[in-house]
Amino acid sequence: MKLDGGGKSRATVLIVDDDKNTRDGLERALRTSYDVLLAEDAERAMELLADGTVDLLLSDLRMPGMDGLTLLRKVHAQHPEMICILLTAYGSVETAVEAMKQGAYDFLTKPVNLDHLEMLIERALHARAIEAENLRLQAQLDSKFGMENVIGNSPAMQPVFDIVRQAAPTQATILIRGASGTGKELIAQAIHRLSTRAKGPFVAVHCAALSSSLLESELFGHERGAFTGSTGRRKGRFELADGGTLFLDEVSEIDAALQVKLLRVLEERRFERVGGETSVEVDIRLIAATNRNLEEWVAQGKFRDDLFFRLNVVDIVLPPLSERQGDIPMLCDHFVREFAARNGKPVTGVTADVINLLSAYSWPGNVRELRNLIEKMVVLSRGDRLTARDVPANIREAVKGRLPARDSIGEGSLADLERQKIFAVLQKKGENRTRAAAELGISRRTLHRKLREYKAQGLG
Repeated sequence: MKLDGGGKSRATVLIVDDDKNTRDGLERALRTSYDVLLAEDAERAMELLADGTVDLLLSDLRMPGMDGLTLLRKVHAQHPEMICILLTAYGSVETAVEAMKQGAYDFLTKPVNLDHLEMLIERALHARAIEAENLRLQAQLDSKFGMENVIGNSPAMQPVFDIVRQAAPTQATILIRGASGTGKELIAQAIHRLSTRAKGPFVAVHCAALSSSLLESELFGHERGAFTGSTGRRKGRFELADGGTLFLDEVSEIDAALQVKLLRVLEERRFERVGGETSVEVDIRLIAATNRNLEEWVAQGKFRDDLFFRLNVVDIVLPPLSERQGDIPMLCDHFVREFAARNGKPVTGVTADVINLLSAYSWPGNVRELRNLIEKMVVLSRGDRLTARDVPANIREAVKGRLPARDSIGEGSLADLERQKIFAVLQKKGENRTRAAAELGISRRTLHRKLREYKAQGLG
């Protein structure tokens, strides 16, 4: 759509008719409301459609060469979202039905009632605008809220987000790698929520927490009498995840015998419960995670190479927090809100000095360590903002010598913190500036001004 002189959008209508008088008459009727393009035949129409500016096609049915129905089929093959209305002097129920089957929005007979045509075009464009807005909102929900618990916009996290959004709608097995505390299970949950299995169960198993015999029963279930204390049949996690996603955390800790059985299940999607003989079929999507270097474990004979290849279809590597320090302000804001609400504390944020201290720390425990730290600081806080005094002594001691000079922790850091906070809230609110301004406690005009300033500085 183009903008008219008043800044409103004008749709573009392409009229295709071999009769010049009809083309000209329809153009005169529509040009006050729409930008109108004219084509004397289907071949010329296809040329005009190629630039992607046409919103609605109004075509004669009977034309020399390529007729209207053939044109309709070609248009929908190349531009499936195109609204097509067909016109003919030879109207019939059969032709109308065939046109609608081919994807025509509607079907009118000549001579055309111009009032009815304008009403029909307006209704069709309105319906498409609503559909486009719904798709935009759905995409926004998917991209923003499908990953609502995965906080961050640092360059190190962008490849992770890209792979998640590409791989989530597929059925591919995914291997998530990363050090402890980097958020592997959160990524697995995000993949599940963005997948076609989102309405099914998400079942997690922490493989390192169970002995080999218990893990086998946990995964595959058992029959009554399979071992001492098994007084009845019990479904395993594979069965419980049927129709959804099974997440195996710390998959590297599965022993060799169980690796063989797991490989067979992944290949056949069937298994027997412990102590049973009947095969159970399941429909699951598998996501595995590890903090080990599995290639090294394969080389050392600790992990089967065929199972590794089966798991490593799509590979996601999560960076440690030390490589995504730009996300620390967003993470702090998120955790402060979470723990202030949970503990009834009036804490609303952190000072720039806190961000500087935490950004200088190496975070061996990654995001989990930061989360636990913020919880402790919130619980023990005395004011409405966390300050450097709230940061535990061991953290302050660990970062001595890494902090910038005192003069550089002034307005620049506060301005950076403000900018990061604004972008974090904008992301949280799905780029809705009105809602973001309300949460930030500033006017929409002020928010627009700050965003223009950031853009001018190359920070937008």
